[in-house]
Amino acid sequence: MSTIRRELVYQATNRARSLLDYNIYKGLHNQYEFIKQTILTDSSLTEDEKTEAIRLTTKDYDRNKILFNEGIRRICENCNKECLATLYCEYCTSGNNDIDKLIQNCQLEALSPNMIVEWIPYNNLKNIKYLTEGGFSKIYTADWINGPYEEWDSKKQQLERMKVPGIQNLVANT
Repeated sequence: MSTIRRELVYQATNRARSLLDYNIYKGLHNQYEFIKQTILTDSSLTEDEKTEAIRLTTKDYDRNKILFNEGIRRICENCNKECLATLYCEYCTSGNNDIDKLIQNCQLEALSPNMIVEWIPYNNLKNIKYLTEGGFSKIYTADWINGPYEEWDSKKQQLERMKVPGIQNLVANT
């Protein structure tokens, strides 16, 4: 896999968006397809960079589809519900009915995979340290071993976690 020149990827996606004529390309899907095709024909990008640019554009597209509640729906392979997002399912949940209901309500408002609310079991945390006390809770900081979801892998048919080296830090109230 080649090195992805992030700045060039961002420039290419911004250039594609700036070329978009909203009078011609009406609706989120048509706008997304125009941006995607513009990226695919950009000769300044490698194939890996085009893939990354399209992944970023698709994340924005999913966010907008959910935000405006419009666009092409698909059937989720896990829950068999119709969902708008292409990179993840805004309906899939964990197991406990009360927690599932809370998570599901939050997922309905999640604009991208990395904003999905999840239940994090205590054993998925390490380096737990007390920070302070305030109001009605004690505040701790910890490293989240698995880290948050980043995108939907359509080949594996599952959400993929962030591929950043190291551990994700988070602050929690108890």
